[in-house]
Amino acid sequence: MLLAIPFPDLSPEIFSFQIGGFAFALRWYALAYVIGLLAGLFIIRRAVSRPPLWPEGRPPMGPDQAEALLTWVILGVILGGRLGFVLFYQPSWYLSHPAEILKLWQGGMSFHGGLIGVIAAGLLFCRRYGVAAAPVADCMALAVTPGLFLGRIANFINAELWGRPTDLPWGVIFPGGAAQACAGVDGGCARHPSQLYEAGLEGLLLGAVIWFVAVRLRWLRSPGRVTGVFFTGYGAARIFVETFRQADAQFVTPDNPWGHVIRLGDWGLTQGQVLSLPMLALGLAILAVTLRRPKA
Repeated sequence: MLLAIPFPDLSPEIFSFQIGGFAFALRWYALAYVIGLLAGLFIIRRAVSRPPLWPEGRPPMGPDQAEALLTWVILGVILGGRLGFVLFYQPSWYLSHPAEILKLWQGGMSFHGGLIGVIAAGLLFCRRYGVAAAPVADCMALAVTPGLFLGRIANFINAELWGRPTDLPWGVIFPGGAAQACAGVDGGCARHPSQLYEAGLEGLLLGAVIWFVAVRLRWLRSPGRVTGVFFTGYGAARIFVETFRQADAQFVTPDNPWGHVIRLGDWGLTQGQVLSLPMLALGLAILAVTLRRPKA
């Protein structure tokens, strides 16, 4: 392996200590969730504090309600993300070991499950406080990309969700036997740092696009349009990056090394692509409807 980057000496834990029989550790993944949620709250509070961005100068809620929305979102992210991982990726194993579902600290969260959970939580919030759903969805679309960026950076630090083997000069030799096991390769296997691809596309680039259309083009004045941009952008980015990301082990077999859950001859779709296609279709449909509607 002439061109490859050794994985940096990073620990998944920021620090840990033990008191008596109890051990405590702060992990980068948990910190990414906390900072991402707080950053999202900050963005929503700033957005609803700027009436000119909204239809008729009326934000969908006040800054205090944004804090209440955060509580609902946290519940949606945790419950939806965990149940999504259980149902979308390893249902049979978790049905045989139901107690393992509660062990969140061992990892296993699904973005698509978390998205469903957040949508459900947002709808319940809107019903509870009597606010319109479309502009609240736009608020959440504005706020989500920092958390996506930090979450993918944490995936990289954890040396998880790595990509397929590559001979490109920026390939990374991730630690662990599974990551380094590539057919016909001796001395370590370099893989795409697909976590960083996702951080750049789903976090930085998509966040910049959403900020531009929301603030510069004033698309928040057309309720739902920014949400359509998020669904379209995330769906397209995830479908693209899945071509570089190693498929989950439970989907990989000797006759299906690419881990396709839908086979189309020599081609196929991974689980991530299957789950992202409805997002892409929904986003395009929302954009088609809202772009026909004049801004308020």
